[in-house]
Amino acid sequence: MTCEICGRSFMSNSRCENGHFVCDECHSKKSLDILIGKCAAMDSSNPLEIEDALFREKAVHMHGPEHHTIAGAAVLTAYRNAGGNLDLSKALREMISRGRQVPGGTCGFWGCCGAALSCGIALSIIEGITPLSEEPWGAANMLTSRILAELARYGGPRCCKRVSYLAATVTAAFIEERLGVSMSLPENHKCSFHENNNECLGIKCPFFPGV
Repeated sequence: MTCEICGRSFMSNSRCENGHFVCDECHSKKSLDILIGKCAAMDSSNPLEIEDALFREKAVHMHGPEHHTIAGAAVLTAYRNAGGNLDLSKALREMISRGRQVPGGTCGFWGCCGAALSCGIALSIIEGITPLSEEPWGAANMLTSRILAELARYGGPRCCKRVSYLAATVTAAFIEERLGVSMSLPENHKCSFHENNNECLGIKCPFFPGV
């Protein structure tokens, strides 16, 4: 299909009901352009609070591949603000580079949610994990497996906000257990975006107001 914005052609499984197609890069470019400055200005150690601040940006859609970067970026920012040893600007640039390579729709088409991959990327950046790492290699895969198990508990259809919240929550607990850095997590975080999601799970979602 041909992207309506950049004019390049791609293989794609999605388009709007009127037949229009926008590629992942054009879909997420504006939101990722603001990410480094926005995260650098935050002092919160709560990754869900940071996610919400990024979600409220006009350039961030209800669903989309930008979440494959935002979830990990929120974890990196909260980790640094909680006392973690991290060059945040450098880490966020790497997060964007890797996160934007994760295509939209991976949760359904690949069986691996992009938010889980995003948080796996964040851990790999924090610990400098590579394909040749020994024990840390297992830790990165253990983290994503825990996230995916938690996402699977609630089933679909997808919600990029729900999976981002869950992924960040699991990751914060995993990092505290593994690295001893304690991020702040709310006891009862609620979603303020549900009215914009036609596929919202409603009371089946742990972040739905009133649950």
